[in-house]
Amino acid sequence: MRWLKPAAFAVALLPLAWLLWRAGFGSLGVNPVETINRYLGDWALRFLLIALAVTPVRQWTGWPALARLRRMTGLFAFFYVCLHLASYVGIDLFFDWAALWADVVKRNYITLGMIAVLLLVPLALTSTNGMIRRLGGARWRRLHLLVFPASILGVAHFWMMVKADIREPLVYAVVLSVLLGWRLWGFARRAQRA
Repeated sequence: MRWLKPAAFAVALLPLAWLLWRAGFGSLGVNPVETINRYLGDWALRFLLIALAVTPVRQWTGWPALARLRRMTGLFAFFYVCLHLASYVGIDLFFDWAALWADVVKRNYITLGMIAVLLLVPLALTSTNGMIRRLGGARWRRLHLLVFPASILGVAHFWMMVKADIREPLVYAVVLSVLLGWRLWGFARRAQRA
């Protein structure tokens, strides 16, 4: 199964390659800045949900090799979050920090998005084997529970940003609810056994 990680890595880069292809051929629509920003945000949220789904899917399928993809998928979620943030700050706002602060203060969905980014930063920084050893397994696992509130905030950010058609954020909310429900059920089962 040595092919699994390189194949997953290549697949995870396909959304970015597709965006660059579209940009190169001028097919980003009438508002390319908004298209880029939303596209990158969509993929950030998708990879976050995929990372959360790795453990339940591994348990459902009995395929232990999937566990090897969890950390990489989470890091790709952070990668797309960073690209989403960079496109907003750099392309949309042209690094106007006063405008950024005004948006964070005035627009609730941006406030939630920024909090989600801040919650994900320590997770990305501690995703190396060395950091896991330094923190110890139990503390590292507790820290990485921040992925759950970050995911909730990410879905809420998307939901609040959408003006009328909530079908897509609703799908993300349902998927996240199923994944969180699975985790809570697992925690409850472990607590009963303890």
